[in-house]
Amino acid sequence: MTEPLVIGFETSCDETGVGVVRGHTLLADALATSVAEHERFGGVVPEIASRAHLEAMVPTVHRALAEAGVAPSDVDAVAVTAGPGLTGALLVGLAAAKAYALALDKPLYGVNHLAAHVAVDELQHGRLAEPSLALLVSGGHSSLLLVPDLAREVTPLGRTIDDAAGEAFDKVARVLGMPFPGGPPIDRAAREGDPAAIDFPRGLTGPRDAPYDVSFSGLKTAVARWVEARRRAGEPVPVADVAASFQEAVADVLTAKAVRACRDHGVDHLVLGGGVAANSRLRALAEERCAAAGIVLRVPSPRLCTDNGAMVAALGSRLVAAGVAPSAPDLGADSSLPVETVSR
Repeated sequence: MTEPLVIGFETSCDETGVGVVRGHTLLADALATSVAEHERFGGVVPEIASRAHLEAMVPTVHRALAEAGVAPSDVDAVAVTAGPGLTGALLVGLAAAKAYALALDKPLYGVNHLAAHVAVDELQHGRLAEPSLALLVSGGHSSLLLVPDLAREVTPLGRTIDDAAGEAFDKVARVLGMPFPGGPPIDRAAREGDPAAIDFPRGLTGPRDAPYDVSFSGLKTAVARWVEARRRAGEPVPVADVAASFQEAVADVLTAKAVRACRDHGVDHLVLGGGVAANSRLRALAEERCAAAGIVLRVPSPRLCTDNGAMVAALGSRLVAAGVAPSAPDLGADSSLPVETVSR
C-alpha cells in the first residue's frame, strides 16, 4: 500500500506556505512571503499579513500541486496550522484548508505549529528517534520540548519568559541600523567580528534559575545600552563585534540548556528547529557541544527551519500514519495553542 499524500497549509505569521508530502518524502514546498511589506514597520503587522495570505493562497496551492506533479484528487488528507500564531493569519489558512478538505471529501487535521517544526526534520533525516529533545527558536517562540511520541505526546520543559530569540535579533538589528528581519544581517556581520569582544550577559544561567527557561530581554537591553554609551561618547560602534558578541550570548545559552536537558532526561537525540536555527553560529555551537556530549544532533536545512507548508504536511502525514482521529469540521484557530496539543 502506498503512503498517503498529504497537503499542508501554513499561515501562522507572514509566510504563506503550502507543502505536499508522501510519507517522509517531500514532493513540494511552495512559499509566498509578505516580509517586504512589513519591513518599514520593523515587525509583522497582523492585518497586512492576513491580507497577503488571502492574495497568495490560491496561486501558492497551484504552484505546490504543479511542483509535486499531482492533481487535487490525488490528495489523501489535508493538514493546517491551527495555532499558535496570529489569529487573523491562521483563519485564512484554516478557511482554505477546510475548503479543500470539503471539496475533495478528505480528512482535515489541525496541527500545532511548534510540533510541525519538529516533524519537518523527518523529511530530511527520516523517522525521529523517540524520545528526542527539540530546541525550537524563532521570532515568536523559544522552547525546549521533550518528544516521547511526535503524533501524540510533546512535553514542554522550558521556554522564554520574555522575548523570543528571534525577537531579540530583530531589536538588536534595529539598534545597529540593520534591516528587518534581523537574523540574517546579524549573522553576516558577526562573521567579521570577535565573539569575545564584549561580555554581554547570559540570562537565567544562575544556580537558582529555572534550568531550561531562557530570557533575552536583559541581553537586548544590555546591547542597546552599550551601543548608546559608545555613541554618546562620540566613539565608533564596532558593529561586527557587537553582532558577534550578541549572537554568541544567544547561542551559548540555548545550546548549554539544550545539552543539559538531554543529559537530565537521558535523551541522546536533539532536533534544532525554527527560523533562528538557520543561524550559522547556533548550528556550529550546537554541533560542537552535542559531539562532546555524545548527542546526535539533527538540524533541517535552513529553508525547512523557517515557516513553511512542508512542516505542516509532515506532521499531518505522521498523524495519518499513527491513526490519530481527524479534526472536526468546525475546527477553529487558537493563537495560544499549547504545544502539548499536537493536533485538535
